[in-house]
Amino acid sequence: MPKMKTHSGAKKRFKFTGSGKIKRFKARTSHLMRKKSTKAKRHLRGSTTISDADYGRIKDMLCK
Repeated sequence: MPKMKTHSGAKKRFKFTGSGKIKRFKARTSHLMRKKSTKAKRHLRGSTTISDADYGRIKDMLCK
């Protein structure tokens, strides 16, 4: 059997942490930033972990 291919979009968007959780960046940061408040933009900075409901699906995409 051939190996499973990693989902190209998912490998650009998600990374595994050392403890096995999956890290992602927050949405709504690519454009239309001038109408967002400074507080809203500050909260969109950085990364967070994915929800438990999405974990299995994204793990399958990353072939882990």
